[in-house]
Amino acid sequence: MFNQLTADPLFGLVLTILTFMVGVRINENIRKPYTNPLLFATLAIIIILLLFHIPYKNYYVGGSIINDLIGPSTVALGIPLYKTFHLMKHHARSIVSSIAVAALLNTILTALCAKFFGLSKLASLSIFPKSVTTAMAMGISDKMHGVEQITVVVVVATGILTSVLGRPLLKLFKINDPVAQGIALGGTGHAVGTGTAIELGKTQGAMAALSIGVTGIMYVIFAPLVAHLILGY
Repeated sequence: MFNQLTADPLFGLVLTILTFMVGVRINENIRKPYTNPLLFATLAIIIILLLFHIPYKNYYVGGSIINDLIGPSTVALGIPLYKTFHLMKHHARSIVSSIAVAALLNTILTALCAKFFGLSKLASLSIFPKSVTTAMAMGISDKMHGVEQITVVVVVATGILTSVLGRPLLKLFKINDPVAQGIALGGTGHAVGTGTAIELGKTQGAMAALSIGVTGIMYVIFAPLVAHLILGY
């Protein structure tokens, strides 16, 4: 009976929405990096599944519905981008060049870490697109013959870390320019980081949305090249 209940699509869907709503309410009252709604919802769902011995596959029957919305939500980020299109044209050269350098350094660092820790070929190739939004990351991982499940976990973890640590790091390094803030959050934390950028302002949200697409393109170019040069794959 309990297994049938948790296997119902409504269970995973409702559990995801409720935990996130609770996280939002907590974050509204306690404005701290560690009260990020996505972080809270992720930890809460893991704890609930473990405490009640609920198989992940049961939860994911409904949870996958939320996952299917990643693509449309990413496309919807184009709305704030359209509204601040003049900023994109004005900063086009600096935006593209900075994202290109960041993507190259990120892939090189990823390759060096994989080599240093002795990761297997599958694991190494799977973690390369960690700063690319899920829909694009899975495509990159597939083309590089990585494991998509590992890629998704790493992408989500990167997004959560960016959302939690993004604001404190921007404040620590005194990065106050809204364009730079948006590029940093979106280029590192993809859609999750963009959510944090939108909270900072419309300009930050628009620039973060832009950086998602540009970062994805850069990773398509750099990831296979760096993997071949440093790891020999």
